[in-house]
This record gives sequence, C-alpha cells and structure tokens, in this order.
Amino acid sequence: MKKTVYLLFLLLLPCLLVAQNDSISKKLKFFADVRLRLEQDWNSQKPDGSFRDDRTRLRYRARLGATYDFKEWVSFGVGVRTGKANNQQSGNLTLGDQFSSVPIAFDKIYIGFNYNWLNAWVGKNTFPFEKQNELFWSGSVNPEGVSLSGKFPFKNEFIQSLKVNTGHFIFDTSGTSLGKDSYFEGIQLVSSHWQNRVKFFPAFYYFKNMPNIPDGGDTFNIDYSIVHLGTKVDILKNTKVTVGFDYYQNVQDYNGNDSVPKALQNQKTAYVANAGIGKLEKKGDWKVQLTYSHIERFAAVDYLTQADWARWDYSSSGSPDSRLTNFKGLEIMAGYALAENMNLRLRFYTVEQLVSYGIAKENGNRIRLDFYIGF
Repeated sequence: MKKTVYLLFLLLLPCLLVAQNDSISKKLKFFADVRLRLEQDWNSQKPDGSFRDDRTRLRYRARLGATYDFKEWVSFGVGVRTGKANNQQSGNLTLGDQFSSVPIAFDKIYIGFNYNWLNAWVGKNTFPFEKQNELFWSGSVNPEGVSLSGKFPFKNEFIQSLKVNTGHFIFDTSGTSLGKDSYFEGIQLVSSHWQNRVKFFPAFYYFKNMPNIPDGGDTFNIDYSIVHLGTKVDILKNTKVTVGFDYYQNVQDYNGNDSVPKALQNQKTAYVANAGIGKLEKKGDWKVQLTYSHIERFAAVDYLTQADWARWDYSSSGSPDSRLTNFKGLEIMAGYALAENMNLRLRFYTVEQLVSYGIAKENGNRIRLDFYIGF
C-alpha cells in the first residue's frame, strides 16, 4: 500500500506546484482514463481436447500520467497503471482478490526532444511506429530504448507528408555488451496521400535473442526479421468509412533449427483486414468495425501482441503473458459515445488455432462490454 501511495504522490506532486506558478500550468499536461469491463469466455478447448471452464469476470484498469514541457525542444513524461508489473500486455485487474491492495507500476518514464522536423525520446514510452490494431504489438506494451522520428511535409495533391520512424529498444539486458542483449529494432516509412485519405506504412522489424517463453521460462532464444506492409483508406470522410490491411512476413529461415518444431518452421506469415463505419468522438456518435486476422506462430512475438482475443497464456511456464499468435479469428466491435471521451464498446471474438500443440486445436469465444472514461 505504501508503494502505491508513493507512486501517486510523485505523479501528482506537480499539481501542488501549479497553484504556485501559473507558467507551470501552461507547460504541464495530465492524462488519465478508467475502464470497467464485463467479460464472458466460453467453448475454449485445450490442446489435450478437454475444455476450459466457462468464465465470467468483472475487470478494471486505470492509467494516470503527466508530461512537462521543460523547454520548447525538451520535455519529460511519466505514467502509471494498474496491473501486475511482470505482465506487460495488460493493466487489467479482476474484481475479487480478497480486497487486497491494487498493484500499480510505472509504465512510462522518458525524456523527449522536438526540434523542427526531428522528434526523439529516450526511456520507456509508447510504441513509436504506426499501427491500426494490436495484433502485432499491444498498446499496453511500452518499449524501453531510443526512438527517432522525422516528418517532412509536401505541398502537392499526391502526397501530403512523409514520416520516418526508427529506434533501438532493449527487451532484456545481458549485463555485458549491447549486442548480447535481447533487443528490437525497427524502421518505418509513413506516407499520407490524397488529402490524407490514404496512408501507407511499410516497415522492417528485427528482434534479436528473444526468449521463446517470457519471464525466465525460456528454453532457447530466437531471432525474427519481419517485413510489414500496412495501409489504411478513408473511403468516406463525413460518415467515416474506413478499410485497412496489414501483411507481415518473417524472412528468418528456421529450417534446420532443432529448437523449432518442424510443423512450425514455416509458420511465419500474418495478414489482418478490417472495415469500419462511424466514429466515437462526441455524444451520440456510434461505430461498428469488423476485423479478420490470420497470425502464424512466428509472424510476431506472441507475448508482445494483444491479450484480447483468447485466453491462451504461458501460465504453465510461470508467466502471466498471453501467447496470441498461431490463430485465425474474427472480431466484431460496436461502440456508442455517451459523451466526449466516454463510451461503451461491445466486442465479440471467436478464434481457432492454426497448428495444434497437442491432439486438438485450441479455440474459444469471448464477449466483452467496456465502459471507458478519460481525459
């Protein structure tokens, strides 16, 4: 409990300073959100052919943070969230833990730099690459390292801007040389076309010395070299009709790698397609979206992706992290805005495993109702 109080005190301390100095209030910005969730899981088969018990859960998540513009070209930020510190994929907690205190951890600590076309940060911050879903990288996973971005505007009808994103991020330090760390590097081009209605964001991601199982349960390390081709199109702007597509291809060769089962050695491709109508910006707005995904085992690092679509995890290896690759599935989302920054979202998921780890393919169904409020 004391740890929680200290964390919140450190984060809210600038509020006391605002009352003493009006100039600080112009440089200081806060953000926060709370999400309440009702979740039902059913018809979830295990690799041995048996079924997991159907499950109903009441869950919640809270996040709080602040940024301070120290100078025009330098700023810093911090953020905390609920959730277990060793579960980077999720800040959700389930009601009914014997009234114990709430675990809270820092998930953002960084210094940012902004000068003309250059934007950079060092520390722990949000994923700096363009994405339109969390099937490759979870929005709850904030990498640690160095990020550099440059954006260049163009004044013509075909292209409005070109942005370059790159960075080096350390997943697990070796304590010796940087080359022996478990790390992730990426480079991405983001181009906007036709009055910003079409966006392309090709990228290349390189993961080095990544454990096959997180949190110390690993039996070998593996590399990923992933090419990503992504696009998003606003078909209608007024009614907000959008479509998007992502394609991922891991070009690493696992043939002959005795640590990787033969049935999985060529499971390195993923594609995601989505279509939506509507938006959730002001009171009365609504949105409906469909997303289809096909994610093979080594098309992404499974414990860095979303933890939403199924209840598959590494708990048998001592880790709370999810293992959400090697599946195909569908998500249907319907949302309604009760006010600005306050909405209800209903989501349905159905998934099936691509390659079985046992005598049967895992599967499952899930439905969620979320109430979200933030600023």
